[in-house]
Amino acid sequence: MDDDAKATLHRYLAGAREALLWKLEGLSEYDVRRPLTPTGTNLLGLVKHLACVEAGYLGGVLGLPFPEPMPWDDPGAGPDDDLWARPDESREDVLGRYARATAHADATIAALALDATGEVPWWPEERRRPTLHTLLVHVLAEVARHAGHADVLREGVDGAAGLRRDHDNLTRADAAAFAAHRERLEQAAREAAGR
Repeated sequence: MDDDAKATLHRYLAGAREALLWKLEGLSEYDVRRPLTPTGTNLLGLVKHLACVEAGYLGGVLGLPFPEPMPWDDPGAGPDDDLWARPDESREDVLGRYARATAHADATIAALALDATGEVPWWPEERRRPTLHTLLVHVLAEVARHAGHADVLREGVDGAAGLRRDHDNLTRADAAAFAAHRERLEQAAREAAGR
């Protein structure tokens, strides 16, 4: 049962990772870095952040530290330095770190049983010693959440949307159908607001 559960969680994590990464494909250096929300959310920053998340929760927290420094290890680091790429960090630097962090996380997942425990010092005392199972669910939720952010951000940049590179899972086939659907939603919203 544990092997099946671990394999299922790992498969979904791999799918969420893939969904995140393809949102950067084909975009300019500017478009992957620029802030796309009032809070500064940006595509490359999401990947950089998730490299830190996976290296931490599926590495150091379980006693198998990632061998590279994290953004917050720099004495001059700001509180959000894991959420954006500095001009001197190339896209390849960030994507490479994410690939190494996910490989490290995958090795941790393979090496440990789901009931192996770790320690998360920044979590409340009553939850501070989670199992690999809990950490896998936590990381999967985090990666899927940010992959969803990336999907919406990418749609705003150039209209590309969908679940996967090979199958978008969208119900409408062309721009005209989406425009008609959007207009129907707009009309429904105006009617509801007018009541």
